[in-house]
Amino acid sequence: MDIREPFEKYSTITRHVFTCMHPFMSFVMESPLRRTFNDPVKTLKGARIRAGQKVLEVGCGTGYFTTPAAKLVGDSGLIHAIDVYPPAIDCVSKKIRDAHVTNVKLTNADAMDSGLPGSSFDLILLFGVIPAPVLPLDRLLPEMYRLLKPKGALAVWTFFPWWSPASVTGTRLFTYTSKENGVYNFQRSEYMYISQTQHQGERTITKDKLKGDSY
Repeated sequence: MDIREPFEKYSTITRHVFTCMHPFMSFVMESPLRRTFNDPVKTLKGARIRAGQKVLEVGCGTGYFTTPAAKLVGDSGLIHAIDVYPPAIDCVSKKIRDAHVTNVKLTNADAMDSGLPGSSFDLILLFGVIPAPVLPLDRLLPEMYRLLKPKGALAVWTFFPWWSPASVTGTRLFTYTSKENGVYNFQRSEYMYISQTQHQGERTITKDKLKGDSY
């Protein structure tokens, strides 16, 4: 078992890029100019976030959406914000502390292998994190599916106007439902993602498939 911290599992080059880009990205993400075209509350409402929900925010970054989301779910809800980059967690921790927000939980975790309990969340936010080379969807989406409750929803907001929801629906794990305030909304599919193990001689091969499929 690999017991290294999530960030340490990335290559040296990837970690270097994260470290070098962090100051610049922090400036861009928190720029007052950004709020003129990407109001966080309006965007979050496009994800149909509601009071009382348990929400997972993947790649919380500087916490641009974290505090507004916490206010929208209210005291009866919870925002569980994760990021693989430790300084991002430190940044958001200070921000929520200064804002006296108490319904946010922070975890340094890899979104592709979060280690969080399955079927835990009503809504997952993928805001500004895909597409990204370090988050291949064939690894990310099965984990998101696992973490959502049976009728849970996935919301995607991206900087890239050419991004297509087909990259999510193509997995058949999620069904596209709407686009609101620039946010693509998906419903967790009724299919169940399962794992099958086949033995071929001395080799063991594990395959993932959707319930009802055949090889």
